[in-house]
Amino acid sequence: MSIQIIEKSGEGLSRVFGVTVSVRELSLRADARIAEISPQMQLKGFRPGKVPPAHVRRVYGRSIMGEVIQQTLNESTQKAIDDARLRPAAEPDVKIESDMDKVLAGQQDLSYEIQLEVMPEFTPVDPAKLSLVRPVYTPAQAEIDEAVAELVQQNRSYEAKTGKAVDGDMVVIDFLGRIGGVAFEGGAAEDVQLVLGSGQFIPGYEEQLIGVKAGDEVTVKVTFPDDYGSEALKGKPAEFEVKIKDVRAPLKTKVDDEFAKTLGFNSLQALKDAVRDQIHQRYANQSRYKLQRALLDVLDSEHNFPLPPRMVEGEFASIWDQVEGDRRQGNLPPEDAGKSEAELRAEYRKIAERRVRLGLVLAEMGRAHNIVVSDQELTEAARKEAMRYGAQAQEVFDYLRKTPQAQAQLRAPMYEDKVVDLVFGLATVEDKSVSKDELMADDELPESYGGEAKSAKPKKAAKAKTEAKEEAPAASEAKPAKPKAAAKPKATKA
Repeated sequence: MSIQIIEKSGEGLSRVFGVTVSVRELSLRADARIAEISPQMQLKGFRPGKVPPAHVRRVYGRSIMGEVIQQTLNESTQKAIDDARLRPAAEPDVKIESDMDKVLAGQQDLSYEIQLEVMPEFTPVDPAKLSLVRPVYTPAQAEIDEAVAELVQQNRSYEAKTGKAVDGDMVVIDFLGRIGGVAFEGGAAEDVQLVLGSGQFIPGYEEQLIGVKAGDEVTVKVTFPDDYGSEALKGKPAEFEVKIKDVRAPLKTKVDDEFAKTLGFNSLQALKDAVRDQIHQRYANQSRYKLQRALLDVLDSEHNFPLPPRMVEGEFASIWDQVEGDRRQGNLPPEDAGKSEAELRAEYRKIAERRVRLGLVLAEMGRAHNIVVSDQELTEAARKEAMRYGAQAQEVFDYLRKTPQAQAQLRAPMYEDKVVDLVFGLATVEDKSVSKDELMADDELPESYGGEAKSAKPKKAAKAKTEAKEEAPAASEAKPAKPKAAAKPKATKA
């Protein structure tokens, strides 16, 4: 045979194939390629389309052979995968064993190894046999009225006043902050509009401006909170030189149709309806999020199968990069701060394994039910994402359309959502009324949610910096991976 493929080893999820492509096969393919391109070539000294194949071979033979080798690598690698009926878990590694200079010169067979990991074989749990509890909260009319009142407060008008500022007034200020007598980055601004009592500034700042008048200059002394966003400012005492440029009193706002129109609504009722819908959607989203967490816990506890090592390593590397970044910035959770690196690695590796396991389960469920993300859906998602970038929208859209990795990042959560929705539709889902605080809490789910889910869940999974939302990034349409050689022409050294 001109192309020989043999399986050299197959332990667990690992497979190694040896592939040999004869010199004759490569030469025949190179000759066919030369015959294909010669009629279109235009070289000095030859009439258009009349360049002799021998001359093409002499001038371009090495580069043409490189192109042929690359194509042959791709085809033979895919053939090895197809013939063995394998589903790669990641792109195969291609290890060239031949002397590529001799192969390019047509003096040696092309020999290489394909090393790959395959998808584990398992049967996912039947979604119709799952029972889940969805926490739901229905907001009272008072909460909707409160939200409308807050909207009025945020959009009220102010007018200049004489006399001292009181709680609720707006002051227009310039300020300069210092720590230890030295100005710090981000500590200065001009013409800042600050509503006293709004909580816009750090605790203690706004209270010290009550009683000021236009033209006053005061020194505000505060201490940055220990959980402040800037590491350099956490817990530091600071002094701000503040110049009061104006004091303004709030005008009484009449909540009517005219007010609603200033916010883009046809009537006050339309505004209230929009607020109500927004609040209901917020709680509905949170209900779905917690139901999805419960589902993932159940799926994790119901499945136990070997995981592709490279897939786990890749997921762990991504997680660990974020953990290391948090550690450098001093942002590790309190329960992690005193642990050794070995302890942290062990715990976050369990999270990586869980995420890979869940991704594979969701992918297999989607495959069994023919779930796909269409090109139209992907294009629409790219359009929505690009619109977030304003003037750069077209540039971002083009990037998302043309970059396979970017498309994969868009597709994965869409695919996961489709599979999760499928499972919700087939499973038995019982709604359970809960309080607002219980629904919105970020802590672990109550014991009753998802049956045995909580006990099966790694204790750090809910708060891991890697994605507290418990996404399963490995979930995809699980198409066979493209041979790595196809993405890396340098594999042929051509």
